[in-house]
Amino acid sequence: MYLARCFTLSSLVFSIAFGTASIVLLDTIGPKLVRAQTDLNRQADRLFDESIEYYQTEQWKSALEKLQKALELYQRTNNLIKVAHVLEYIGVFYQRLGNYPEALQYHEESLELSRRLGNRLNEAITLGNIGVVYEKLGNYSEALRYYEESLSLKRELGHRTGEATTLANIGNIAYQHGNNFEALQYYRESLTISREMNNRAGEVNALSNLGTILSNIGIAAHQSGKISEALQYYEESLAIAREVGDRIGEAVTLGNIGNISRRLGNHSEALQNYEESLALNRELGNCSGEANNLSNIGYLFEKQIKPELAIIFFKQAINIYESIRENNQALEPELQSSFTATVEDEYRHLADLLLQQDRILEAQQVMDLLRVQELDNYVRGIRSDSSIQSGIAIRPDEQAIIERYKASQDKLIALGQERASLAKISPDQRTPQQRDRLIELRQLEQTALLSFQAFFEQPEIVTLVNRLRTTVGAVNVELTELNALRDNLLALKDTHNQNVVMLYPLVLDDRLELVLVTPNTAPIRKTVPITRTELNRIIGKLRYALEYPSSNAITPAQQLYNWLIRPIENDLEQAQADTIIYSPDLRLRYIPLAALHDGNNWLIQNYRVNNITAASLADFDNLPSRENVNVLAAAFTEGNHVVQLGDTTISHAGLPFAAPEVEALSNLIPGTVKRLNEEFTPDIIFEMDDYRIVHLATHAAFNPGSLENSYILFGNGDLVTLADVKGWSFPNVELVVLSACETAVGDVLLAEESLAQGELSESITGDEILGFGYLMQRAGAEAAMGSLWQVDDGGTQILMNAFYDALSRGGVSKAEALQHAQRRLISMADDSSRAALLTLSIDGNLPIDATDLSHPYYWAPFILIGNGL
Repeated sequence: MYLARCFTLSSLVFSIAFGTASIVLLDTIGPKLVRAQTDLNRQADRLFDESIEYYQTEQWKSALEKLQKALELYQRTNNLIKVAHVLEYIGVFYQRLGNYPEALQYHEESLELSRRLGNRLNEAITLGNIGVVYEKLGNYSEALRYYEESLSLKRELGHRTGEATTLANIGNIAYQHGNNFEALQYYRESLTISREMNNRAGEVNALSNLGTILSNIGIAAHQSGKISEALQYYEESLAIAREVGDRIGEAVTLGNIGNISRRLGNHSEALQNYEESLALNRELGNCSGEANNLSNIGYLFEKQIKPELAIIFFKQAINIYESIRENNQALEPELQSSFTATVEDEYRHLADLLLQQDRILEAQQVMDLLRVQELDNYVRGIRSDSSIQSGIAIRPDEQAIIERYKASQDKLIALGQERASLAKISPDQRTPQQRDRLIELRQLEQTALLSFQAFFEQPEIVTLVNRLRTTVGAVNVELTELNALRDNLLALKDTHNQNVVMLYPLVLDDRLELVLVTPNTAPIRKTVPITRTELNRIIGKLRYALEYPSSNAITPAQQLYNWLIRPIENDLEQAQADTIIYSPDLRLRYIPLAALHDGNNWLIQNYRVNNITAASLADFDNLPSRENVNVLAAAFTEGNHVVQLGDTTISHAGLPFAAPEVEALSNLIPGTVKRLNEEFTPDIIFEMDDYRIVHLATHAAFNPGSLENSYILFGNGDLVTLADVKGWSFPNVELVVLSACETAVGDVLLAEESLAQGELSESITGDEILGFGYLMQRAGAEAAMGSLWQVDDGGTQILMNAFYDALSRGGVSKAEALQHAQRRLISMADDSSRAALLTLSIDGNLPIDATDLSHPYYWAPFILIGNGL
């Protein structure tokens, strides 16, 4: 359901404040300047009045242009009271256009200026409007904080109309938290005050929201009385909205009536209401409302078993969300993430629907968009890269349907605009011609709506849909940008004789979908009937087992293998795959694919693994050289350093086995440059680009949350967060290795494993792992290698020695070298293999039994991200 959210604009206060400001100016400046500034103020006033006219007809962009010009003139005359109000108006318009960063900026400037001027009413209004933006972004706790501050101030000032508005908005927050009866209380109080103050727009808002709550309660409890009451509220809200010309309120209520009709199975009525709401939102430039309408029409067609049409509307909705997310890049990561959380289900649902239609590569593209956004929320700035895809490709036949649909809607919009303009004139003020024209327009609108209902039954539309139905299967993929994925895989086979496949899992609430892309066959889709809750439970079990060398990891590793690999085993064999490019979804990122077990062998014994963040961010066109390796190796080996992150203090001791690790590396690759302890400083950043491999044996932690929560420690005690890493540049580096990093989520995953719902910490999604790999690639490295947990007791030294031993021999890729090293540790249980591997160690006195090194705790944590081929 779509809740109405109320913005408030104080036009009455605006006009009163203008006079006051002008008097102050006349008392303090000379006659000529007075006349000049008076002229400027008059020009600004005229522009402002014109903007209000545009605002009243919901022409947001035109209103915004006038306001921007008025703001410039008021600033030139130092008319601060007017500046504060205009800033507030501009913020509202940007919100309507879906540009939330700009909306927040203008609201916050207005708030600061209003407080400085002592304009408490504008302060109260602005606080409420900032709350609306945060609500739109899905940050409900912050929205509630602003709403409550606004409500307190409005009550203190006796601003009853504003009080009703804010009560309704607080009701929205209660609704979002699932507190329906608390929301009802707020809405009813808002309605009472609105009626007391004869605030018709407030009535529209409260009535529509009451309808939403009651319909939810009625449908959930099968109470027809509540549903009937909800419809009465909606119809009353709609009538008032049309009476007073509240077109946003009209659009919201029509959408909500559509929702209840859809849920009751009244499909034709639902479609009519959705289409009318969509026409209004498009006319008003209300992009979030438009996306909501498009998505709901998609759900309606899906319910009618018309998947081709459903996909067309979901794609349009997703592309609008993509444009909003593009704007959101200017916001803090937390706000980007909260907005993504409000729309993520739409992406997953579209991918789900495409997979059900065997439109596999299109589903992969949607999944890729979601991965890019998850990564962008964490790293920020990815979407500013022009090479990154934006939006979902629309097929030619889909585009033809969209264009015809919009052309039909344009007629409805034109009628609605003229009807709304005449409806704003009071009935007793209309001329006979206006009265007749208004009746005619209402009749024409009704006829247009009935005609619109038959749009999808028109022969040419039916033909286009049938053509989609017969050509969209996996055997006839016509999107060249998606075929590029397979072209990359073919190139790898031709240039390096590698049989590479790409595996894309998609975690849905009720199942796991696997997408496998091979170079020579149609993309393959397999469905695994496992719930997200159960999958998370086994991920938690395996992650816990992997972090403790005394535990049995094989049982949960087999279970994950049965879900992720067993369904595609025959396809892997048919493709003669030797390398899996893997793009894990959500918490699968915390489990190395190498550590899955088929009952006889670990996966890494059969396949190399190369992780990627997303296909659209992976570049396999330039394959790294495999000869003439030179290395810069640094390590923190002795002493103690204290790390302060916010209120958290962390103590790190030197890594005793890092010194022999670096020493063995220098023996394997002559000419290796070493930087230990106090010589290992942040200045090393500026040396990195002179080397093909940069190896850092030091503490690093990648934690959920913001970039500032994750860090790399230098040997001299300095540290950099991943936020700092965004400024690094080393275009000549092929591989960055962090041999002692960790992700601190193992205990969280295990704790959740015992919960029935298994979904306690929604923030645990592995974005920080993607972030590390992507940042290294963005700095210029072809690939990055890091560990998912920190390994003690010299196990890392042995693995790294085996990795560089393989790499130094030449002719192997980084993925092959890592596989070679991991296989060698697995073979440590075999006496004949053990001695050869231990000779690679400078210090053979390992404090562990060498046979223990076969446990995945020692060999599995390292993953390769990027181009390791």
